[in-house]
Amino acid sequence: MRIFWLCLGFCSLFLGIIGTLLPLLPTTPFLLLCAFSFSRSSKRCYNWLVSHAHLGKPIQDWQANGSIARKTKIFALVTIVATFAVSIALSVPVIVLWTQAIILSVVSLFIITRPEKP
Repeated sequence: MRIFWLCLGFCSLFLGIIGTLLPLLPTTPFLLLCAFSFSRSSKRCYNWLVSHAHLGKPIQDWQANGSIARKTKIFALVTIVATFAVSIALSVPVIVLWTQAIILSVVSLFIITRPEKP
């Protein structure tokens, strides 16, 4: 089972790093999954991730008090709106738009209601 968690951790880390470069791929959820996976498989990898200068800060904030930085919140919400706008521009079917609208609204509500860094 340790191998599974380690592989999932590295896959999540890879996606999280790609998410820092691609605007529509979220970074923080993948890093949180990576931290969770590494905590179950490798303390060395977990400690490296959490203490990393760039990748560790969102994880530390989340673990300390479930907070999301304001800049991250704004970026996430702008990306959500842009994703929905692209779907409208591409004339996706109405049922897909409604499904997407509901899911994106719930995700937006979750993001907005998280505390910001103290």
